Amino acid sequence: MKIAEEFKQFVMRGNVIDMAVGVIIGGAFGKIVASVVSDIIMPPIGLLLGKVDFSSLYINLSGKAYASLAEAQAAGAPTLNYGLFINNVINFLIVAFVIFIMIKQINRLQKPAKPAAPAAPTTKECPFCCSTIAIKAVRCPNCTSQF
Repeated sequence: MKIAEEFKQFVMRGNVIDMAVGVIIGGAFGKIVASVVSDIIMPPIGLLLGKVDFSSLYINLSGKAYASLAEAQAAGAPTLNYGLFINNVINFLIVAFVIFIMIKQINRLQKPAKPAAPAAPTTKECPFCCSTIAIKAVRCPNCTSQF
């Protein structure tokens, strides 16, 4: 029973729950970014580059001819899927950029840290001879005036 209680305490900590929510939202966000890249960004880029669908670009390593990547994969042929790699790189760059912007905005919205309080003075000036003396002094060592 002790292990169950410890596990419950561990799971109910704020950090674990926050992390779980972050992972779930991150997974959903990843799907959105993948859709943005494959459905919105890559088609115009492919059109500009001569109607190329990046997700179907591959190098067939088997030596046999296949009409598409799907056909080669169905046949179990070894392929280098560089088009999918390009899509994944663009996905990563978009996610990294969005996270950068979010962190930048969060840092901007956070209150700036209060500056450290100035250190207590350790010296003072003698009102008679204007020399610098220790703060605890009751007599100036230069002019021998009492305070």
